[in-house]
Amino acid sequence: MPDFSIEDKKRQLDFSNIAGVDEAGRGPWAGPVYSAIVILNRNCIPEGINDSKKISEKKRIKLYKEILINHKYGIGSASPDEIDQLNILEATFLSMRRALENLIIKPDYILVDGNLSPNFNIPHESIIKGDSVSMSIAAASIIAKVERDKFMVNIDNEYPEYKWKKNKGYGTKDHQNALNAHGVTKHHRKSFSPIRKILSLSAGQ
Repeated sequence: MPDFSIEDKKRQLDFSNIAGVDEAGRGPWAGPVYSAIVILNRNCIPEGINDSKKISEKKRIKLYKEILINHKYGIGSASPDEIDQLNILEATFLSMRRALENLIIKPDYILVDGNLSPNFNIPHESIIKGDSVSMSIAAASIIAKVERDKFMVNIDNEYPEYKWKKNKGYGTKDHQNALNAHGVTKHHRKSFSPIRKILSLSAGQ
């Protein structure tokens, strides 16, 4: 379970506003990549914060609402077009920088989930599986995941045949079947190999 051990070590070095950053949606074939940055209020930590992938959707949404009410956060995203132009790693970094821009209080130290991080021009470090060890990163993982899921549910109304409400843009069998039957949409990541393959097959017909 995540805790504040890493944050506390930074506090001993005189950092006070310590933020956690995480992303959601690097792997899907469709939709944007989202990032969130969170500075937690230590006086009212919601019970059950964990890596968003390890908690149920119902629990995620409950924690999401509590974090939005009592804590400082910023949300950013990068579109499928930006993913195609930049590549998924650089687009993820772009979404993280946008999340930071949308955070009202600027942190003096940032903990980033993963083994790489963007240049924030603020002291920061990457932490592998950070959403499993840092409470701040885990909170950010929840915000990013719920925000992205909401986006995918909304565009499912426009393209119900792709079942995005259920698969969130990942390469499931339903999604693959819909691509074969209906083709590629504006929400698909055309630089991703499965989508690129479908486009090349369509062009060859």
